[in-house]
Amino acid sequence: MGDVAVGARSGHDGEEHRGHPVEDNVPASDGAMNSGNASGVDGDGTASGGRSGTNGDGEGPGDSSSRGNKPRSFWKELPILVGIALVLALLIKTFLVQAFSIPSDSMQNTLQRGDRVLVDKLTPWFGSEPERGEVVVFHDPDEWLRGEPTPEPNAVQKVLSWIGLMPSAEEKDLIKRVIGVGGDTVECKGSGPLMVNGKALNEPYVYPGNTPCTVDDQGGQFKVKVPEGHIWVMGDHRQNSRDSRYNQDQRYHGMVPVKDVVGRAIVKAWPINRWGTLPVPDTFDQPGLNK
Repeated sequence: MGDVAVGARSGHDGEEHRGHPVEDNVPASDGAMNSGNASGVDGDGTASGGRSGTNGDGEGPGDSSSRGNKPRSFWKELPILVGIALVLALLIKTFLVQAFSIPSDSMQNTLQRGDRVLVDKLTPWFGSEPERGEVVVFHDPDEWLRGEPTPEPNAVQKVLSWIGLMPSAEEKDLIKRVIGVGGDTVECKGSGPLMVNGKALNEPYVYPGNTPCTVDDQGGQFKVKVPEGHIWVMGDHRQNSRDSRYNQDQRYHGMVPVKDVVGRAIVKAWPINRWGTLPVPDTFDQPGLNK
């Protein structure tokens, strides 16, 4: 399916003129400028202790403000920037978009093993529920993945998956296409076509060489009514997908509770040559499909 502390000079310069009083009332010559040694500034740009207006520590009125305007060291800024980036990535993963990896061939040719998809997690927060034709990621509702090995991620993979930059290897999630929603009647007879509410679906996304329905006695032939709050899902590779059809003996009779849906897969993001959106096929917009 990755300090250098900056301080300000103080106190020392004021000692240069200790014991040497400075005449404050001596007027500047006509040609004197407001910078350089004539204004009480040493050649290195630091104020001399004898300049009028300095306090006992040798600091002038502008010393504190100039010290405050010094830019921070890059190495001091870096941990703050990294922290902000991690928080933003975690918020995006939790509430907006998360990356998932395709672990099997059950959604061919729409999705290939190893593809990375981006899943919209925002709209469910606003009450949006899965619709027919959408490709959705959902938590394993009732041991659909029993017997499947769980990969052991390394430390780097765990960190990247935690912040959403890499799919989680530990979460048991599946990806399928929504065929029926609450209140729908979904039926397969013979090799097809697949029927939803008495309407035949034209399914160009089904894997080439597959029939829309599978002729077997393990669940390929069925007629079910989807209860409210649930969805019926099937893989596009009909002869190679352990989906709702083959989990009818489980607690939810093959249905997926809407509460277990993580979100809708909206984009194939990787590899880059397979980039593309995952729109709802036109067959789900045909008249009369909605009851």
